[in-house]
Amino acid sequence: MITSLLIANRGEIACRIARTCSELGIRTVAVHSDADENALHTRVADSAVRLPGSAPADTYLRDDLIVKAALAAGADAVHPGYGFLSENAGFARAVQDAGLVWIGPPPEAIEAMASKTRAKELMGVEPLREVTEADLPVLVKAAAGGGGRGMRVVRRLADLDAGLAAARAEAASAFGDGEVFVEPYVEGGRHVEVQVLADTHGTVWALGTRDCSLQRRHQKVIEEAPAPGLTAGLAEELHALAVRAARAVDYVGAGTVEFLVAGERAHFLEMNTRLQVEHPVTEAVFGLDLVAEQIRVAEGHALPAGPPPARGHAVEARLYAEDPAREWAPQTGRLHRLAVPDAVRLDTGFTDGDAIGVHYDPMLAKVVAHAPTRAEAIRKLASALDRAVIHGPVTNRDLLVRSLRHEEFTQARMDTGFYDRHLPALTTPAPDPHAPLAAALADAYGRSRFGGWRNLPSQPQTKRYAMAGGEHEVRYRHTRDGFETDTARVTHVDAGLVILEVDGVRHRYEITRYGDHVHAGPTPLTALPRFPAPTAQHAPGSLLAPMPGTVVRVAEGLTEGSEVEAGQPLLWLEAMKMQHRITAPVRGVVSALHAIPGQQVEPGTLLAVVEETP
Repeated sequence: MITSLLIANRGEIACRIARTCSELGIRTVAVHSDADENALHTRVADSAVRLPGSAPADTYLRDDLIVKAALAAGADAVHPGYGFLSENAGFARAVQDAGLVWIGPPPEAIEAMASKTRAKELMGVEPLREVTEADLPVLVKAAAGGGGRGMRVVRRLADLDAGLAAARAEAASAFGDGEVFVEPYVEGGRHVEVQVLADTHGTVWALGTRDCSLQRRHQKVIEEAPAPGLTAGLAEELHALAVRAARAVDYVGAGTVEFLVAGERAHFLEMNTRLQVEHPVTEAVFGLDLVAEQIRVAEGHALPAGPPPARGHAVEARLYAEDPAREWAPQTGRLHRLAVPDAVRLDTGFTDGDAIGVHYDPMLAKVVAHAPTRAEAIRKLASALDRAVIHGPVTNRDLLVRSLRHEEFTQARMDTGFYDRHLPALTTPAPDPHAPLAAALADAYGRSRFGGWRNLPSQPQTKRYAMAGGEHEVRYRHTRDGFETDTARVTHVDAGLVILEVDGVRHRYEITRYGDHVHAGPTPLTALPRFPAPTAQHAPGSLLAPMPGTVVRVAEGLTEGSEVEAGQPLLWLEAMKMQHRITAPVRGVVSALHAIPGQQVEPGTLLAVVEETP
């Protein structure tokens, strides 16, 4: 019987595992890097052990330190969560060799399936050994790990070497394993997977299907269960293939078998020998706690002969600190407030006031809705996200709401190319034109309390704000009876609430301030000075860091004086476990190169200058 469990992970999955352990009466031990010293997962656990350093390679990927932490804290079991060491057979063996219970599949099953190349061979699928024009497009893919890291689509043979190098570097950084392989890239396919759960007594459950087709950078954004639109025959085939894969390696515990579905054909992708990020949609549909089931299986309990019946539909959206309109650039800063309606499930590793740093994945939370039908679940989730209070760095919230309400998604006609087709339309700003006025009036109310109204004609007051879509200037007058504007009737003003009537319709704006940043309802604004300060001038062709991160690589042979082509990759930044290419904006000559591998940069840091060739 497990009484104390170390969670070898961080963020929302660590908090989610701790929640189940608390319900089961199991004491929890967290591990944390220096960057995570005060993170939520360390506060919800019963105790915590420091892993010195901040980079994943120095902390959450150090199996020796984690096993040592488990023994020092008196834990008798280890749960790896997902990512990091969750699919590392060496870590599983180290846990077992230390006399601890491993909450996961046998190391031999991990070895058979954690390498996607070996898994494909086991399922009778061969990767491409040599790539020709006829094979294009192809997908370069990390043999270990998951989460979309170490993956690149290659459409030209000339780009293959660069794609291989980038995938190897990203995979080595994220998983400690730079092995990659190449497989055909299926255009227009759907990403469908099957959740399996197996015990040590020979029982294997196939817990329905999930559709995870909405992806950015090959990382899932919106997932749902069951996968819509599958014929009964195809769903049965997927279940049978998933059970076959699990039995082929004597699998134990929770795992996921992933497929690319095109028409009525299912192409085996991989088996993830761990819990998936999207497991809550399966939990909602089957009424299960998969973490609790993992623990019971590890304790030797037998599963019933069959799973409980599926009920209804569930949809999950991943809330990221990122800007989809700027090539999904990750965002850092302080998360001042995060709250969603109680009608949905929120799994998060953050709470109000927490800092979002550069070292780890930018996912803030998962929001999950369950309802009797797919249409009701989608509506519930879109509404909850629309009404959520999210104050802090830019997030993908608006993208999620628009995606859920997009006709292609609501009618279940989506595929993995959804964002390639629709991203510009989904990220076009649609600012509320009255939010800046509400913010200005609340600010004026606060200042008016310290002065007196004078019996003189009031001159129009102006205030400028930066918001999505550009700058916005508002005008208003302060009168004996309150405030007047040309665009709305002001029915109520105080420092925390403004009500405006526009064309007979009243709009409420709750006002929250964080220094120069203010939220008028859901709209984030930045107050601009009346007289803007001079801005730094950069030469044409200057390449500025689009995000905080680390320079991990400079193109081989690149120096000042190098001739480059427009679009040619010059250097790579790593932020939040993803690598981002910085390319030449024009054909020209590198006149300045300031970036150095290992250098930490802030947004706006000058990295290089490319002078255009006449």
